[in-house]
Amino acid sequence: MSWYIYIIRCKDNRFYTGITKDLERRVREHNSGYGCRFTKYRAPVKLVHSEEVTSRPEALKREIEIKNLRRIKKLELIG
Repeated sequence: MSWYIYIIRCKDNRFYTGITKDLERRVREHNSGYGCRFTKYRAPVKLVHSEEVTSRPEALKREIEIKNLRRIKKLELIG
């Protein structure tokens, strides 16, 4: 089963990075206020980047890499 690393842009233009097995469901959760505390009051959010990997450890490693990027590098990644 595939895992996804995703970046969403919140209404205040902040980025949130996470992992999931079901990308559409997870974005819906963020938009409904049940995704996490960070996005609860920053909805609506928009999916701006995702990557597919084959394992949870690989997804966690990539999530950490992305979270450690400076904003300018995240903007380059998003395109």
